Amino acid sequence: MNRLLVLTELFLPTKGGTAVWAAEVYKRLGGKEIHIVTAEVADAAAVDVQHPNTIHRLNLKRVAWLRPESLAMYARFFFKSLTLALSHRFDAIHAFRALPEGLVAWAVARLTRRPVIVYAHGEELTSWGSGGKYKAMRFALRHADRVVANSEHTRATLLAMGVAAARIVVIYPGVDVSVFRPGLDAEDLRASLGVGRDDKLVFSVGRLSRRKGFDQAIRAVARLRSEGIGVRYVLAGIGEDADYLDGLIAQHRLQGIAHRIGAVKEADLPRWLNACDVFAMPNRDINGDNEGFGMVFIEAAACGKPSLAGEAGGTGSAVLHGETGLRVDGTSVEAVADGLRSLLTQPAQTLEWGQRALQRVEREFAWERVADKTRTLHGTHDD
Repeated sequence: MNRLLVLTELFLPTKGGTAVWAAEVYKRLGGKEIHIVTAEVADAAAVDVQHPNTIHRLNLKRVAWLRPESLAMYARFFFKSLTLALSHRFDAIHAFRALPEGLVAWAVARLTRRPVIVYAHGEELTSWGSGGKYKAMRFALRHADRVVANSEHTRATLLAMGVAAARIVVIYPGVDVSVFRPGLDAEDLRASLGVGRDDKLVFSVGRLSRRKGFDQAIRAVARLRSEGIGVRYVLAGIGEDADYLDGLIAQHRLQGIAHRIGAVKEADLPRWLNACDVFAMPNRDINGDNEGFGMVFIEAAACGKPSLAGEAGGTGSAVLHGETGLRVDGTSVEAVADGLRSLLTQPAQTLEWGQRALQRVEREFAWERVADKTRTLHGTHDD
């Protein structure tokens, strides 16, 4: 039986890979004896009543007039976690990020003599500069008993930060293979946008931010259309680049060819991944901000689809180049277009890579596999 205290500011119903990871793994590791401390958000009660773990919700909003703004948030996180740790005999304390959770978890763990495990996702390690926030993050990571890296790239970044190799464990994020699976009916989705049976469909989903490379995908689709390749493009998601991407679609005269459809219903995402021929997110590094892993590549793979990924960040753990998809230079429109052309015009190879991607997911990325690896974390390393 795992008796754990888990600190994660991000938890369902909040969107995103970290929130899903926390919810999926710990419900497979135990029941009410696992306590999760997280943020109070809208519609949380509906999630909490169904989740098998014990969920504690706190107001973790930053206060603008405080210096630092996060002071009250850290105080609430710390006192609630310490109270729980003193009243329960937890085997370990898990923190889903170095900040704010890891720093709080380290303090509580040392006061209650418990091991502390901190997760590192990649993008936060390289996007926080070198000031006080970075130093606090580095302290939490270097003083954890274990650090979970979500990819080999993240592991290399941790080593460069001075985290001891013996403390780092690579555990890839996972996917619910009962939800993301091949064979889902998706003809109505294609038909809703006028995508014919013979049209090749490229699908993207994610936050509409520059590092995701959706702008490059639009440019590449325009190039392929000019070559006579009957490709259509569907882009799902919300974010700060929405107007910019709409402008690009108009600029390249792709109205009716490239469709930006906004947020998709949770139930429709696996269907869109079934509807497409190729999933594309040709990510690139923007001022140190990059993709730590890319869970959506694994979701696509679980639906039997190959992916086009950028070479930046940790995508090499999610997409095996030449086996389950392609990794290309996301800064080059030509490279993105070449990758898509290869995937769209060689159907036998694309089908084979999609099947390999599916088999790899079933072997390595089902949440049950992730939970099995998480069980082995407990224990400490001495300096």
